[in-house]
Amino acid sequence: MKRLWLFFTQAVTVLLAAYFVVTTLKPGWLAPPAASVPGTAAAPDAGAALPQGAPAEPAAAPSLPAPDSLAGAVKKAAPAVVSINTSRTTRHPYSHDPWFRFFFGDQGAQQHAGLGSGVIMSADGYLLTNNHVIEDADEIEVVLTDARRVPARVIGTDPDSDLAVLKIQLDKLPVIELGNSDALQVGDRVLAIGNPFGVGQTVTSGIVSALGRNQLGINTFENFIQTDAAINPGNSGGALVDASGRLLGINTAIYSRSGGSMGIGFAIPVSAAQQVLDGIIKEGHVVRGWIGVEPTDLTPELAETFGIAPQPGVIITGVLNGGPAAQAGIRPGDVITRIDEHAVRNVSELLTRIAALRPGAPATFVLQRRGERAEVAVTPQQRPRPRGARQRR
Repeated sequence: MKRLWLFFTQAVTVLLAAYFVVTTLKPGWLAPPAASVPGTAAAPDAGAALPQGAPAEPAAAPSLPAPDSLAGAVKKAAPAVVSINTSRTTRHPYSHDPWFRFFFGDQGAQQHAGLGSGVIMSADGYLLTNNHVIEDADEIEVVLTDARRVPARVIGTDPDSDLAVLKIQLDKLPVIELGNSDALQVGDRVLAIGNPFGVGQTVTSGIVSALGRNQLGINTFENFIQTDAAINPGNSGGALVDASGRLLGINTAIYSRSGGSMGIGFAIPVSAAQQVLDGIIKEGHVVRGWIGVEPTDLTPELAETFGIAPQPGVIITGVLNGGPAAQAGIRPGDVITRIDEHAVRNVSELLTRIAALRPGAPATFVLQRRGERAEVAVTPQQRPRPRGARQRR
């Protein structure tokens, strides 16, 4: 009896040890076979071929953007926004002076690199960017989002609006769709696309903060769209687009104390940019009206000095002899309140309205002269070209 008990205990011990080893190292040996359920089949191993005639597994449904996503606008507009790299060579102004070279040595030429952004406006390779991006550049290179690189040629510049037109030679160019900047309202959502600090194409979002910003001292003709979408150095010349990816403006400047974005950026409306583009392509320069006056905003102090009632308008403090305004009878002290059907409330609006006039076509100016209303017909001439403007080459 004792032998039987000893044999039993040893057998149980061996079986338990074997079970422990199997459950630790090969647990799959103890798993029961999968039950067959009608209408189902075991998934084939990875790489295993499906039986002939068996239906393929349905593809996973593509992920859809969130309802408030702006990915569609970015996908539409971003390919038409390019990076612009510039370089120029400078020498010290006294580098050719023998005495300068004796004391300071041959300074040699210095290379300066710049960067900015641009927008492809047509399939035949015309681009818009800021004049200050390419000003004084010896070489200009355009880099597309598909990594293509190509040298660019300056077609013309317009320092008065800080815009420039470039031309590149490439096939299958993406072209941006134009929006309606005149229909913009404060609060509309916008995107700024460009190449800030040279890190690569970047998209920021915000809203239209204000319209018609002027008297900033940036350009001669100022009618900026203000936005809080982040604009940084390198974004200049890039696109401001709406939530549908349509071009609303050309990003131009920021207000900053640090050099980076502080939420106050300015863009040239596409309506004005398109006029500059068309003028430079067709004429080699922008054609603007000019009447030869020196205007000043009508302040209460000036109104009291001239003995006129304070009112919205621009007072004329000087008239060029023989100019269009002088020939039409405009005198110093006149207050211009309207040009044709457009009200004039400040100097910026006056300059913009006059610039939009067609040279040689008379326009009606509404004046206040010594408290009385008067109308004169002024035939504008072409505005003299500013210094620094570059023609087609």
